[in-house]
Amino acid sequence: MENIIKVAIENKQVLRFTYKNKNRLVEPYTFGESSAGKDTLSAFQLEGGSDASSDKTWRQFALREIRDLELLDTNFELREDYHPSNARMNFIYWTV
Repeated sequence: MENIIKVAIENKQVLRFTYKNKNRLVEPYTFGESSAGKDTLSAFQLEGGSDASSDKTWRQFALREIRDLELLDTNFELREDYHPSNARMNFIYWTV
């Protein structure tokens, strides 16, 4: 699973997965160890979650809760509001 995330970040490719029983579509930006010590993906969520009004936003996803991970053949451009320091990571494994 980590290798798929690495490829997605390196190539700026969209990911689709299930998280907390909800389908998610995200632009992955950073993968690392969170301040809680868990492997975490920091991404911009395009679709998914429980509230449609909050779909498009920055989110953190614990790796252990990601299911059915798919690398899509869709690329994305860096968002203007992306700041690596906002990822709240103790240690960064990969970033765009």
